[in-house]
Amino acid sequence: MIVRQPVGVGCSRRDFVKASPAVAAAFLAIPRAPQPPTVDGDRVNAILADFRRFGGTPDGGTTRLAYSDDDLACREYCAGVMERAGLEVSIDLGGNLIGRRPGTDPAALPIVVGSHIDTVPAGGSYDGHVGSAGAIEVALTLNDRGIALRHPLEVIIFPNEEGGKTGSRALVGRVAPFELDVVTASGFSIGEGTARIGGDPARIAEAQREPGSIAGFLEVHIEQGAFLETDGIQIGVVEGIVGIRRWAVTVTGMQNHAGTTPMPQRRDALVAAADLILAVNEVANTMPGRQVATVGRIEAVPGAPNVVPGVVRATIEIRDLEMGRISLIFAEIQRRVRAIESDREVTIALDPFYETLAAPTDPRFRDIVEASANGLGYTNVRMPSGAGHDAQSMAELGPVGMIFVPSRNGISHSPDEYSAPDDITRGVNVLLGSVLALDSAG
Repeated sequence: MIVRQPVGVGCSRRDFVKASPAVAAAFLAIPRAPQPPTVDGDRVNAILADFRRFGGTPDGGTTRLAYSDDDLACREYCAGVMERAGLEVSIDLGGNLIGRRPGTDPAALPIVVGSHIDTVPAGGSYDGHVGSAGAIEVALTLNDRGIALRHPLEVIIFPNEEGGKTGSRALVGRVAPFELDVVTASGFSIGEGTARIGGDPARIAEAQREPGSIAGFLEVHIEQGAFLETDGIQIGVVEGIVGIRRWAVTVTGMQNHAGTTPMPQRRDALVAAADLILAVNEVANTMPGRQVATVGRIEAVPGAPNVVPGVVRATIEIRDLEMGRISLIFAEIQRRVRAIESDREVTIALDPFYETLAAPTDPRFRDIVEASANGLGYTNVRMPSGAGHDAQSMAELGPVGMIFVPSRNGISHSPDEYSAPDDITRGVNVLLGSVLALDSAG
């Protein structure tokens, strides 16, 4: 006797067809929901590998500093692939590399996707690169399949993300004139670099776009943390991107001879700076919230073994999802600073020099990204981003969404940075699905 089990319960679809042709025919005739289109995973990972031709290092990392020769060569490579995707390629006054695909509705605002290709010194090969390759792959897939969008599509490669998000901040009018003189890790100032890549530093303010001028911005990115990998989750649906504020710190004491100046008479700027470092760490650890605060740079002057330092220069950075929280943390640090000045007989100046606003992602975009992941059968979770991204600048122009893929061991800004090809493909599939859903939504 043949026992026929229901399809899907210990029985393959082929066995089911053989066992009961008439029932199987009826089953196969049931309308099925169309499968969402997917990208070419081999191709997007090949593009990512091609990026390493420009600044790749033997240890698996990449040093492609903004405005360097390798950066220029990689941008030219990107422009070529964009053109093969049928995009009209241009460079705006801020140096943003833009590929545009027209939509069928002349009144529709553009959907924007993209990321960056520059790295920190001795950096990895995935931060920003995944989002750039992924955005280009979305355009290639739409072109290959002849899919027409109602909205125009823009693919943007933003310059100098690692040095201050210059390209995306130019689009929202936040590049201050003094920043053009800031020398980047490549040795070129931001103004010189902008000119090198085809922008115009004298007219960079004209790169600004109006708020509400885009239908939305979507970016796929490596997590740069270990949450997804640790929990075995395939996709992160980003809820928001932290705001960042930075201050230049100058501690002024009295320079003196290290051998002849008694300890009680010293006004040691470095000792006061050490108190400040501990205070910053303690404030961030003890106040409620998920904020982080860092002293990431310190320099003692004159920096000799036999001299009590008279001046110390340092930096303070605070990050949080709420700008108000950053202000509260800084106010408490300021209170500690006044006490250190009194105790150590020094002066401490805290001068702001950088700010990026916190950017909650759009609730509707979170839903779209989540639905795209669910439709593809990918496990997903909603989560914050502790790193800064070009998306937070773009949030001033319209709604934004972000997609995270796992990072091995949570490592980033290191040659050991790595995301698996399958994870990258899943992230770009979610990006494609989200673009299509946003286009259909109106």
